[in-house]
Amino acid sequence: MPDLAKPKVDLIISGAAEVLTCVSTRGDLLGRRTGVAVAITGEHIAQVGPASDIAEQFDMSHTQQLEARGKIVAPGFVDSHTHLVFGGSRAWEFGAGMTRTAKEVAALGFPTGIQATVAMTRAAKADALLFDAGSRVEQIFRHGTTTVESKSGYGLTVEKEIELLRINRLLAARHPVDIVSTFLGAHDFPQELSREAYLDSLIHEMLPQVAAEKLAEFCDVYCDTGYYSVDEARRILEAGLAAGLRPKLHVDAYSNIGGSALAEELKVVSADHLNFTTPAEMRNYAALGITGVVMPGLDFAVRHPKPFEARRMLAEGMSLALATDLCAGCWLASIQLVIQLACRLYQFSPEEALLAATVGGAKALGLDHDRGSIAQGKLADLQIWNIPTFEDLVYRIGNNAVETVIKKGIIYRVSEDTAHDRADRRCLDD
Repeated sequence: MPDLAKPKVDLIISGAAEVLTCVSTRGDLLGRRTGVAVAITGEHIAQVGPASDIAEQFDMSHTQQLEARGKIVAPGFVDSHTHLVFGGSRAWEFGAGMTRTAKEVAALGFPTGIQATVAMTRAAKADALLFDAGSRVEQIFRHGTTTVESKSGYGLTVEKEIELLRINRLLAARHPVDIVSTFLGAHDFPQELSREAYLDSLIHEMLPQVAAEKLAEFCDVYCDTGYYSVDEARRILEAGLAAGLRPKLHVDAYSNIGGSALAEELKVVSADHLNFTTPAEMRNYAALGITGVVMPGLDFAVRHPKPFEARRMLAEGMSLALATDLCAGCWLASIQLVIQLACRLYQFSPEEALLAATVGGAKALGLDHDRGSIAQGKLADLQIWNIPTFEDLVYRIGNNAVETVIKKGIIYRVSEDTAHDRADRRCLDD
């Protein structure tokens, strides 16, 4: 009989070799727990503790059991920087760049870079863009990502930018992954308009429509040499703030033109890339609580001439997020691989890397209040890894450790050869 005096538990995960709560304590960045179970009620975590204690505190009469014997339980990854929706492929450009410089690739006479993807995205129909982006969402979900940010920016017209943001909304409705939408109309300038004409369109046409349809949570600008100046970025971000969109910045990726000072002035939610950011700017970010989003996969994909200085950022006290930058120029769906690159190439410890891919990613989206860690009251966004130790996540290079994803209390059995929308699902309401 149900015990009406006790709160119910819908699902309990037990038997794990270790639960990585990502709730840091002194001397333990990951809040590693052994001999504990995770109890879930509805979409939220009810308790983390010994199974016997949970059984005493909660009504277990209709509780679903999920055995994680010998496996690792961790929070779902939060990927805080992607460009999920784009048309076409730049595989030939990537391949040509293996033996040629960027200048030599451009000299071949084919469109390259952001403008090449803009042309292919404009040529693609909405249903094709939705289908392709959906396949990318399936990939990231199978690799343990439960929340992902998705930027526009490959349309550069009013109609196409709005279309890309509407596709984000459709993706969110069709897939378990939470899609956080960012307006990045200021990704580049369209070739058919003057700078001032396009700025006018961004501020007076695009942003009002984005706000009216509630199509995005953030406004972002690519502030760098050859893209948007500091003054142009300020105009756009201030207009975004007036429209109710919180500011982010692509900054210091290929030069330092003062974008970090603007990020500090506007107290952006996150500053992303940071390859040319100075130690003084790092200290300011730390003091202001601005999260830095760094992307080892992007540096690897483009053979970046100045990799970001991760250890210096951490030493200066910055809060960091690791993201994939999944886009046309960096086709990377696995944060597990990002963690491996961060550890080997940027000297993150495995613990620092996992924290950056969970709690850090949540902070970069202003969502650390309800996700990124395993704690009472947080969303039940979890993953179970079929590996014997946490360190195997870094050790097994290129491996996908994910066996099961729990998203808001719903179990998804995932594997490399079975798309999540055909997976063996078990809903707590069944």
